[in-house]
Amino acid sequence: MKTLVASILPLAVAALLGSAAFAEEATPANGAAPAHHEEGATPHYPLKEPKEQEWSFAGPFGHYDKAQLQRGLKVYTEVCSACHSMSLVPFRTLDELGYSEAQVKAFSANYEVQDGPDSAGEMFTRKAVPSDHFPSPFANAEAAAASNNGAAPPDFSLIAKAREVERGFPQFVFDIFTQYQESGPDYIYSLLTGYEEPPAGFQVAQGAHYNPYFHAAAVLAMPKPLSDGQVTYDDGAPATVDQYAKDVSAFLMWAAEPHLEERKRTGFMVMVFLAIFTVLIYLTKRSVYANKER
Repeated sequence: MKTLVASILPLAVAALLGSAAFAEEATPANGAAPAHHEEGATPHYPLKEPKEQEWSFAGPFGHYDKAQLQRGLKVYTEVCSACHSMSLVPFRTLDELGYSEAQVKAFSANYEVQDGPDSAGEMFTRKAVPSDHFPSPFANAEAAAASNNGAAPPDFSLIAKAREVERGFPQFVFDIFTQYQESGPDYIYSLLTGYEEPPAGFQVAQGAHYNPYFHAAAVLAMPKPLSDGQVTYDDGAPATVDQYAKDVSAFLMWAAEPHLEERKRTGFMVMVFLAIFTVLIYLTKRSVYANKER
């Protein structure tokens, strides 16, 4: 045991020192421009790491806040759905957010979907029903790109999982023990609240917008989508960009992983079973070998 501890201790110390060195290198002193803005430096995106937020669904006992998910749906419906689809999410799953069957039916009827062909072989448009999926605001990807400066807005069905930002050493080691799995929502929140003026000397092309939290470049085609007072909440929650960003990020996490609560409950029961099973195996071993000569 002493040998094992002695072998692990240097690795732990090295990880802590590496973390401190990484933080010191990533944080410029006296407000200086980050290294990625220095002339000749190779940029690494995102330029700024996503800001970690507190989420109700974090940790082994995390759960979704249904009130927050309902607010996030409202933000998506009134703001994001104008450009972004959620083609993998059916309306019927909204009952998991606390809505009744009648409310889900009424909500889906606000949308129109294409159906057919009819008896004459023609396609037609009808009101959506709970079994339908969130429709795309554009007819196809080409139309979406043409309406957004050549960049088609991504589908939001799995965006909270697809935009997880990898954390380097030694952070990913600590994430194993803290069970940090909220990189996607942290990224979405940071992106929505991270629009800012570019640093001195940084050229932004016409139609582009500077955002150091964007995962693929320093600029993106999407303008700042949220502003204070843009959406009015029914429950009296603050009508601020920060609140909008948190709520819609949580909603998109639910859309990407609607069975998160069930998965965590199952995982907890499995861990309890394994712990009990381990104790039983140990006691059985002691009982079997109790009278054996050594």
